[in-house]
Amino acid sequence: MNNFDLKLKECGHYPLTAEDISTLQVNVGYKCNLTCSHCHVEASPDRQEMMSLSTMSRILQLLKENDRIGTVDITGGSPELNPYFKYFVKSCVDLGKKVIVRTNLAIYAEDALQDIPQFLADSRVRIVASLPCYTEEGVDSQRGRGTYRKAIETLKTLNSLGYGREGTGLEIDIMFNPAKADIAPDQKMLENAYKEKLREMHGITFNHLIALSNMPIGRLGKSISPEEQAEYMKKLEENFNPATVENVMCRHLISVSPDGRLFDCDFWQMLDLPVKNGGVRVEDFDYDNLRNREIVTNRLCFMCTAGAGASCSGALTS
Repeated sequence: MNNFDLKLKECGHYPLTAEDISTLQVNVGYKCNLTCSHCHVEASPDRQEMMSLSTMSRILQLLKENDRIGTVDITGGSPELNPYFKYFVKSCVDLGKKVIVRTNLAIYAEDALQDIPQFLADSRVRIVASLPCYTEEGVDSQRGRGTYRKAIETLKTLNSLGYGREGTGLEIDIMFNPAKADIAPDQKMLENAYKEKLREMHGITFNHLIALSNMPIGRLGKSISPEEQAEYMKKLEENFNPATVENVMCRHLISVSPDGRLFDCDFWQMLDLPVKNGGVRVEDFDYDNLRNREIVTNRLCFMCTAGAGASCSGALTS
């Protein structure tokens, strides 16, 4: 039994099990226009893994068959680089699903993708935009020179289309992550700072900020020493908050890899830790088995349960 399971046992949540599947998080490819220093996916322009049209078609079929899955969360890499991106988004919308697209913003500076913001607005898609700092120095140090300016221009474009504007119903949330192995600061405090700075410096508005602690795997995991990783994991474990377990993300979500395999979360996808039961591929998807499956756990789960908690949807407790 790992240390996380011992903590779960102490607070009466062992073994950790799913409650439902309200969200299908679909990674449509690891290819990306950026090579970010913290990326747990290790996405880059050189990655070739890309979801095929046949796998997308199977996902659309299972979404059609399962009304209880109300949200499709599309991620990458840069999901926009998948040649079937627009088709998949529109098909999910046509099925009546709420669609979330995760973007690094800078991708929309690419000539072939400058029409995507208008497409997302027309499709009423919610955007989760990664912006690890509100300063140029902070962003470019993680993502490469010139990335910040591209992201800011994209945010201005999205604002002009109605995103982040009151009364439009077009939501854009900002995703923050620390530069190194560290616990994200207070989410509400950081949101207030981002809103003030982006409004003052660029006239930009957005809906909410999501503060996500870094998972010490992938590119970040390879860049820190074993001692730094051990210290970070110790800090996460010491800050374990049992109140976060009830609504931890994996209890309501299934993650799908580009090749159609099923995981409890996007992080486990990178570590090749598939679901325990209910089928390990989209072709074998069985909602009733998967909705109350036992979730794969290890010490890294402390990342989502430290302090106020952290997930791709934001803090888990207030």
